[in-house]
Amino acid sequence: MSPKVDRVTTSDVLPESADVVVVGAGIVGVTSALFLAERGLKVVVLEKGRVAGEQSGRNWGWVREQLRSPVEQELAILSLRLWRSMDQRIGQDAGFRKTGMMVVSKDPGERQRWEAWARSMAHHNLPGGILEADEVKAALPDTAEDWHHAIHSPEDGWAEPQIAVPAMARGAQAKGAIIVQNCAVRGWETSAGRISEVVTERGTIRCAKVLVAGGAWSSMLLRHQGIRFRQSGVFGTAFRTNAGAEVYAGGVGSPLFSYRRRDDGGYTVGLRGRGRIELSPMGVRDAWAFRNLFFLRRDQLTFALTKSALNGPFAFRSWKNSGPSPFEEDHARIYDPPADPKLVAGGMAAFEAAYPVLKGVGVAESWGGVIDATPDMVPVIGAVPQQAGLFVASGFSGHGFAIGPGAGYLMAQMIAGETPEIDATGFRFARFDQGRAHPVHHWI
Repeated sequence: MSPKVDRVTTSDVLPESADVVVVGAGIVGVTSALFLAERGLKVVVLEKGRVAGEQSGRNWGWVREQLRSPVEQELAILSLRLWRSMDQRIGQDAGFRKTGMMVVSKDPGERQRWEAWARSMAHHNLPGGILEADEVKAALPDTAEDWHHAIHSPEDGWAEPQIAVPAMARGAQAKGAIIVQNCAVRGWETSAGRISEVVTERGTIRCAKVLVAGGAWSSMLLRHQGIRFRQSGVFGTAFRTNAGAEVYAGGVGSPLFSYRRRDDGGYTVGLRGRGRIELSPMGVRDAWAFRNLFFLRRDQLTFALTKSALNGPFAFRSWKNSGPSPFEEDHARIYDPPADPKLVAGGMAAFEAAYPVLKGVGVAESWGGVIDATPDMVPVIGAVPQQAGLFVASGFSGHGFAIGPGAGYLMAQMIAGETPEIDATGFRFARFDQGRAHPVHHWI
């Protein structure tokens, strides 16, 4: 079942007009609205379900700038800066805790990759570095594992997804943004080649600019409007434990599982790299584009054919703006795939074996989710060349929670006509059509 996410009281009235309509109230949509509202723009966020109801409320909660791909590194640095100041910005606790995060290994090849990454990022002067075996043991005295090395960042940390995005949503509302939950977007209409109105299940909103930040559902909505967005997804599993002894205040990534401490004294545990691909017509169509990513992860993935092929985010569906859309179906309001019980059982057993002091702590809750991805595991953040007034921020490939504030900040700058604070050309929408996808990097 889905984690319990803090409720946000939102508007029941659909405004007649807006400067910008944002589709999706996950972390990227909400932070985009926050920064747009700070610029004095009238922004409306439309969410088919509830704020942070899907992946933004059920991810691991890691917030890191360490081990990012070269394309994402500046965005991760910007995001961490925004995370640190978010409490002050929104006037309430956004949940970020600077605790330090690390990745541990026994593989000399992985250490070499870390060293290469550190050399390539030396100009950023990032804190932390590689720990030797005795330093890892000192940091993790309760582990039964004999780790040979780790890469550690003292500035990284975590936040509770269930409180972070709702808090940011309330902060955006306080600055003038309007959020409407349980209001699915069916599409948009154009006039003289530009977006002129957004059509929802409750009526229309006049606007000139639309940001699609719909997570795994973005490609379906864009395809309805005649725009191809290459997007796939992996169905993942995570769980949280009951409260137990503190073995590390931050987060640790290991070859089998990753974990991080929680405010409630338990741990959120995710199975590193493991998940399920559910076969769908759209997935088959785009299989060639995702071949490099598949070969990178092929030993960690399973495949299944389920009803999600017909009604899930990656199904082929058609509708008219004048009638109900797939987003209005009960199962799609808050898409809640089940956890894989085998992964939960195996992950809990491995966690207890690695930390005997936690034996018997038990699983308090488990859940599933859909991690949407692009072929190069780098998000799209920017304008869509085919449609004047349309922007997309999606395909975050499991990194969206950590880098979401930075993505929202970039989107606000682009939509407002400002020069982005960092180079955003690596996130451009057209790179796949132009044959300029990035090399696939997947550090953790």
